[in-house]
Amino acid sequence: MERAAGTATGRRDVFAVDEDAAMAELERTWADGGYHGFSVNDGIWSAISSAGQVLTGSTPDELDRKTRVHWQAMQ
Repeated sequence: MERAAGTATGRRDVFAVDEDAAMAELERTWADGGYHGFSVNDGIWSAISSAGQVLTGSTPDELDRKTRVHWQAMQ
C-alpha cells in the first residue's frame, strides 16, 4: 500500500500552518495593542480592533502585517 509523502513518519506538510500556535502568537503579540477576537475560518485569518474594525489576511503573516500597519496608523 502506498502512502502520501510524510504520512509514514507522521510529520506535517512542510508548508502547513500550525493554526493553534499561530493563533496563540498573534494573541500574545497583539492583545495589549487593543486587538482581540482572533480567528481563522476557511483559510481567512481575522482580528478585531478595539474600535470594532475587522482586519483579515489569507495567512497569519499577512494578518500580522495588516495589524501592524493598522496599529502604526492609530499611533
